[in-house]
Amino acid sequence: MRIRTATADDWPAVWPFFRSIVAAADTFCYDPATGYDEGRGLWMLDAPARTAVAVSDDGSTVLGSAKMNPNQGGPGAHVSSASFMVDPAHAGRGVGRALCRDALDWARAEGYTAMQFNAVSAANTRAVGLYRSLGFSVVGTVPEGFRHPALGLVGLHIMHRRL
Repeated sequence: MRIRTATADDWPAVWPFFRSIVAAADTFCYDPATGYDEGRGLWMLDAPARTAVAVSDDGSTVLGSAKMNPNQGGPGAHVSSASFMVDPAHAGRGVGRALCRDALDWARAEGYTAMQFNAVSAANTRAVGLYRSLGFSVVGTVPEGFRHPALGLVGLHIMHRRL
């Protein structure tokens, strides 16, 4: 697997798993009815932010994607944020971990001092476990901040890691 900066030509390969993940409404705070163009605007970020794709060794298959950006503007712009999506057909193979490590490396290289995730569903135990294994801590939880389609109202974690 290789990770590289995404180009506009990657969006058609990202869209099918973006659409299915967002429509499931069990991990992201995006509207489940998000369409193609709106999704592209949310995910395919311009510099100084970055969107990356994890691709197969031969480059023929997009396995997952990440977007990285300042968490806030102005006085909060020294803290980065990131979001990750892995094509479910390639889950459990280290794609998410590789994308997260790449995002951390990018943030360090760009001069950020920390990374913060603002909205990690407490029910997304795989993501919470991954982030904890990479040094993130839950610094707060919004009680019942996420409406999970099967579990109802669950906590929404804010996770942080110094770089």
